[in-house]
Amino acid sequence: MPEDEEPHLGQTWTELTVVGVRPSLEVVEFEPFRSWAERGAWRGVEATLRLRFIGTRDGCRVVGEGEVSGSGLYAVAAGSSGLLAKRAIAADLRTAGHRIAQRTD
Repeated sequence: MPEDEEPHLGQTWTELTVVGVRPSLEVVEFEPFRSWAERGAWRGVEATLRLRFIGTRDGCRVVGEGEVSGSGLYAVAAGSSGLLAKRAIAADLRTAGHRIAQRTD
């Protein structure tokens, strides 16, 4: 996501993933402090990540859900990557948490 832009519904960007692919992403759900969802597409693969933020005494808990699908030759790759999605989502959430914790504004 562009660092020079506030998040908003319909926002689009291209990201470099840890496995080296560059999906096009779009914010498809955005309720500040409640939920966030983004949809990504790369060749024949589509993925959706949805986050819910639940207030706690010490801050918030983030619940993530992901879905990966593919078409044509990418159907098998999408199925395999779906098995790894849980780890990838957890790693992304840890990275985001560290970045947020380091912010001073």
